Amino acid sequence: MKFLKTNLNDSYVIEIEKKEDERGFFARTFDKKSFTDLNLETNLFQNNISFNKKAKTLRGMHYQKYPDEEVKIIRCTKGKIFDVIIDLRSNSTSYKKWFGIELTSKNHKMIYVPKGFAHGFLTLEDDSEIFYQMSDCFVPESACGIPWDDPSIGIKWPLDPLVISKQDNSYSSIIP
Repeated sequence: MKFLKTNLNDSYVIEIEKKEDERGFFARTFDKKSFTDLNLETNLFQNNISFNKKAKTLRGMHYQKYPDEEVKIIRCTKGKIFDVIIDLRSNSTSYKKWFGIELTSKNHKMIYVPKGFAHGFLTLEDDSEIFYQMSDCFVPESACGIPWDDPSIGIKWPLDPLVISKQDNSYSSIIP
């Protein structure tokens, strides 16, 4: 596995290293030692799948309030998405900055999302599926969000979203 730093503190793009032969390929998607060597979270307690019927579906920007913050490892297992993270840690030099990357079922890239970050994505193809590994269980009363189109963040989405939940459209522009 290759860990590539993003422009945001403590976040990484993770690329698999394929071992290929006539059958196809084999690759690790998680290795506790590799994560430990970088002081990254290795206790992953919950896995989630998000299936999205339509292209241009937007989900986000979600985070959990302290003390229920969570690490996420995100990958696209079917289709294609534009995945975005925002550093919400006020003591970070990358505070209120964002990073976006195309995750696909073909490129097999993953993103490591540290605690204190908001996360969201826009589907670029119909029938896109996203797999999440989480460091903590979801706590509904700690669930929060910020607007996907917050002008103080300025995310450059590759397409205009067509499908957004009422909840995701209701977040205020107040950044924690």
